[in-house]
Amino acid sequence: MTAKNKLPRMVPNTAAQNFTARESWRIFGIMAEFVEATERLKPIRPAVSIFGSARTKPDHPYYAQTEKIARLLSDAGFSVISGGGPGIMEAANKGAYFGKSPSVGLNIQLPMEQKANPYQDISQTFQHFFARKFMFVKFAVAYVVMPGGFGTLDEMLEAMTLIQTGKSRNIPVILVHEPFWRGLLDWFKDRLVSEGMINPDDLNLIQVIDEPEKVVDAIFAHYQSRGFLPLPEEHELMLNL
Repeated sequence: MTAKNKLPRMVPNTAAQNFTARESWRIFGIMAEFVEATERLKPIRPAVSIFGSARTKPDHPYYAQTEKIARLLSDAGFSVISGGGPGIMEAANKGAYFGKSPSVGLNIQLPMEQKANPYQDISQTFQHFFARKFMFVKFAVAYVVMPGGFGTLDEMLEAMTLIQTGKSRNIPVILVHEPFWRGLLDWFKDRLVSEGMINPDDLNLIQVIDEPEKVVDAIFAHYQSRGFLPLPEEHELMLNL
């Protein structure tokens, strides 16, 4: 039996044809998101992307810790990028907003939960998660990952995958609040490393730092022998991200 015989027979109908046409035109909307965001965010380098839960309340210790980290980064000369919503994202934008450098929110249109916070010097809204995630990586010299849920894990693992596979330049990925991450890191070691799913050295892609001042120090330490802007070979990486 050939592949042609195995493929289901498509019965054309008006609804399917209309859907296909809409799918094709959607590509132009995606292109527009990439172009607009790239042009809008060009001046923000160097920048640090901060991730964390949208559900964290302003009176939670995670919120205060995030706000302090963002303020220190902003005063040190880094733009701070967050997802633009509530919770940890708001804390990151708030800390940067009252600092010396721009507070950037990459907002996403969602049916529920996402609402833009008011602490954004630069606000960019996306319809597509993948375009938004690309901008987090493209403009960041470091990732700071606070406690969070599926979205936070997705963004953290996306960055680690890109770095591990050489599709992105090597930037610091810093997890904050060790007790929250301990179980996941133990599972990485006990399962992924022990069963050969990743190399032991891959765990070195992650740093765990709890003190806000040491988060900033770790980022400067990573770049002490080079500048923050991408090197020529890293520009090529970013073009093929």
